[in-house]
Amino acid sequence: MVKVSLDNVKLLVDVDKEPFFKPSSTTVGDILTKDALEFIVLLHRTFNNKRKQLLENRQVVQKKLDSGSYHLDFLPETANIRNDPTWQGPILAPGLINRSTEITGPPLRNMLINALNAPVNTYMTDFEDSASPTWNNMVYGQVNLYDAIRNQIDFDTPRKSYKLNGNVANLPTIIVRPRGWHMVEKHLYVDDEPISASIFDFGLYFYHNAKELIKLGKGPYFYLPKMEHHLEAKLWNDVFCVAQDYIGIPRGSIRATVLIETLPAAFQMEEIIYQLRQHSSGLNCGRWDYIFSTIKRLRNDPNHILPNRDQVTMTSPFMDAYVKRLINTCHRRGVHAMGGMAAQIPIKDDPAANEKAMTKVRNDKIRELTNGHDGSWVAHPALAPICNEVFINMGTPNQIYFIPENVVTAANLLETKIPNGEITTEGIVQNLDIGLQYMEAWLRGSGCVPINNLMEDAATAEVSRCQLYQWVKHGVTLKDTGEKVTPELTEKILKEQVERLSKASPLGDKNKFALAAKYFLPEIRGEKFSEFLTTLLYDEVVSTKATPTDLSKL
Repeated sequence: MVKVSLDNVKLLVDVDKEPFFKPSSTTVGDILTKDALEFIVLLHRTFNNKRKQLLENRQVVQKKLDSGSYHLDFLPETANIRNDPTWQGPILAPGLINRSTEITGPPLRNMLINALNAPVNTYMTDFEDSASPTWNNMVYGQVNLYDAIRNQIDFDTPRKSYKLNGNVANLPTIIVRPRGWHMVEKHLYVDDEPISASIFDFGLYFYHNAKELIKLGKGPYFYLPKMEHHLEAKLWNDVFCVAQDYIGIPRGSIRATVLIETLPAAFQMEEIIYQLRQHSSGLNCGRWDYIFSTIKRLRNDPNHILPNRDQVTMTSPFMDAYVKRLINTCHRRGVHAMGGMAAQIPIKDDPAANEKAMTKVRNDKIRELTNGHDGSWVAHPALAPICNEVFINMGTPNQIYFIPENVVTAANLLETKIPNGEITTEGIVQNLDIGLQYMEAWLRGSGCVPINNLMEDAATAEVSRCQLYQWVKHGVTLKDTGEKVTPELTEKILKEQVERLSKASPLGDKNKFALAAKYFLPEIRGEKFSEFLTTLLYDEVVSTKATPTDLSKL
């Protein structure tokens, strides 16, 4: 085994600091072992320079898009991959053959238990968009997964007790989503810079659990977020190869489903599957992040201004094209084409509203099934039976055999004109309301937030601020009032929303709406555009200590 030095590796947080409810006899020290740290440090030192180069390449593309010197299209240099009909993804992995219903959520102990007890096929444990990256959330997420995989997870609070309904081998397959390539983990420094959050999340989970998961016949499996280029998928593939070799398991043991949730990636779907080779388990439609990315990358082009968020649906021309291309691509290459999220949650105090919401979920899942998806996501266990009822009509564990006959062009993927789309005052208010509520909760450590009977994650807040930036930048005219959207108008409505939400907050003066507004304001005034809200806000949830722990002494 390769000898790895922990010289110049420092932990900037107290390892023994426990959360309010001590969840387990497993400790953070059991996760941050010397061997595990050596493993993630090796991965970071091997791949971090490439990671940073690929992130810089994203900005090169953005500058070209902004200048009008470049238009998104299928890459000519990879035409040979797209045009070669002979290559296929790997044989489907055990535990991933039937993925009709997948539930998602952060790795909080009670939510993890509830998800594994849900009537679903798989559970995406999310360290990314539905988790605020506090130290406790990230490391205790690892503790919780460690315990669940070993059938030693339960959780007691003063109000309720949680435990698994059976052996984890017979429960939903776990798929972990690490943070994206753009994020870092500032509580652990390697060679004077924070470790890649992707490496931190993937590495600790993989190192401790890969062999256990192989024994269970279901893993190790991953969802990979936020990629914008097939070379970013190649980087993950390189990480997987080194990781599997390091602990002595066969290459191809890992499987990874890629979320196609950025506009550039939609032009490289086949290349992304190809780059992952024997590790690919398909692609997924990440709808809200895809809308966010579309606005972000095309934000300076007045030909791509989207209307009110509730008018941008999966049947909008550019979204429909994206879905059709994803299904066609995946099925031609023999891998899963996964549908998107149903974010609705039960409305317990209004039966009529609840029935309307559940009907919307059912219709959404029927559309996905009819289009050719092999399964879909839900955010709440109560929605799982609806998804199951729809997808059982496949009659088979998946419908990879079904290759829809459609041709999606580059122009189709960029057809953002939405018939009868409108931008109104209510659209501004809705974006501010959702954005502020989500950011406020995220700053308090919660990344999975119920807002207006929907379970929201970071993607919906990203859409909020991107739309407002775009509307201000291009000075759009509101349909209802004829008023021009200006920095002054958005700031005025922002202040009104902050006042309203602060007064209604059960936290009183302890709420963080003012802090959220401080970060939100420059974005919605069109004064700056951050790549991600999560990186913009991250320092607010970092809890480092003054004197770091030198891990070379371990």
